Amino acid sequence: MTTENSSKKDIPELEDLVEMTVKIDPELIEGCSDSGARTDEAKTIYMTSRRIAHDLIVKGEKETPEERVTQRCVISTGDPSIADIMRYTDDAIEAGVKAIKNGAPIFVDINMVKAGVTKKGHDCEVICVLDEDQNAEVAKKYGITRTAAGFLLARDRLEGSIVAIGNAPSAALAVCRMIEHGIKPALIVGTPVGFVNAAESKEEIRKMDVPSITCVGTRGGTPMAVACVNELVALAKEKDECKCCCECE
Repeated sequence: MTTENSSKKDIPELEDLVEMTVKIDPELIEGCSDSGARTDEAKTIYMTSRRIAHDLIVKGEKETPEERVTQRCVISTGDPSIADIMRYTDDAIEAGVKAIKNGAPIFVDINMVKAGVTKKGHDCEVICVLDEDQNAEVAKKYGITRTAAGFLLARDRLEGSIVAIGNAPSAALAVCRMIEHGIKPALIVGTPVGFVNAAESKEEIRKMDVPSITCVGTRGGTPMAVACVNELVALAKEKDECKCCCECE
């Protein structure tokens, strides 16, 4: 018997490997409206996480939209203390939901953020600014980061958009400079992470005359930026569904 035939024979059948990791709960499945959870197991896991996060974060009888976004950030990091560092300015949730319902483009700093943003529940184009300067010509010319160069090159399309930065403080600072020159996105989601300018760039974002969702300090990252955008999509979808029901009545 050849090695190839032996290897094929030793591979178990797919059915022998499939196993649920949680007990499927029909009630949780029924209550799940998140577009990213598409199977019964995924819906059960997601809703179980939401219930845990809800109990940790929600202070009043009814959760606020800000608490909704915060819950998702806590789930994405597995860190309940993230709730203490979240910041929202200038009716950020309302601005973000409106932009998504209007199909505004979503500009992101890196492809990991682009990959994480849900493809369902909205008509927004998600654009990674690294594609704006693919050969890094502008970045090299001015000696700046590729993400900063990408946002600068997209400056004529940022007005009214959603900017989501999960990695690069330099990109956040570049966006702030453009805002100072009159270019205004509809919303900035800024959760850049690290020890060089991460805390400072987010503080700078909060000073801008633009709605923003940020976190304080050096923590942050792609999962948080993605969580914020995806929860805004979920909120926008729910508003549309609610409006439809009201009109039908």
